[in-house]
Amino acid sequence: MSNELEADRRTIERVTELNALLASCDVLVTEAEMQAIYDRMAQEITQSLSERLPIVLAVMNGGLIVSGQLLSRLRFPLEVSYLHATRYRGSTSGGALKWLAQPDMLLTGRDVLILDDILDEGHTLKAVRDWCEAAGARKVWIAVATDKLHDRKVPNMKADFVGLSVPDRYIFGEGMDYHGFFRNVAGIYALPESH
Repeated sequence: MSNELEADRRTIERVTELNALLASCDVLVTEAEMQAIYDRMAQEITQSLSERLPIVLAVMNGGLIVSGQLLSRLRFPLEVSYLHATRYRGSTSGGALKWLAQPDMLLTGRDVLILDDILDEGHTLKAVRDWCEAAGARKVWIAVATDKLHDRKVPNMKADFVGLSVPDRYIFGEGMDYHGFFRNVAGIYALPESH
């Protein structure tokens, strides 16, 4: 069998395996429910920040979907940039924080809104918040689509705007991934309890 045919066979097997996994997962939040959550979050953010001319920072890669959903709902003057700081890099448990890209905007004296997919333990978001404060931000706000319910959070770490609280399970969708896949899935899924 040629290398190309073998690669195609492996790809088809992986696609089949991933689709079977997705079908076995619990749907925690539907796409329609998430749209209503983003509407509510955008209203809350607008009430707090519409007259503050904020810089909005999307945390890559998880915050990509959340940012796309929220930014189009925020109809007031703001500037947008991104950052990339990660602890996961394709695994299901965190490692050391690694900065891949820091924002290139001057934060001095500005309100900064950080958009991300999840507040889990909070190590990454705390590091990002601390970096923004050290860069001179007037106030740092955090908005997350999900807040995981457990007692392992960094002390005093909480988000200003939360879409919903989720159980302490491995979840994906709406920007959160399963080994690099399924960030694009609308709604929030949880791996089966036996997985």
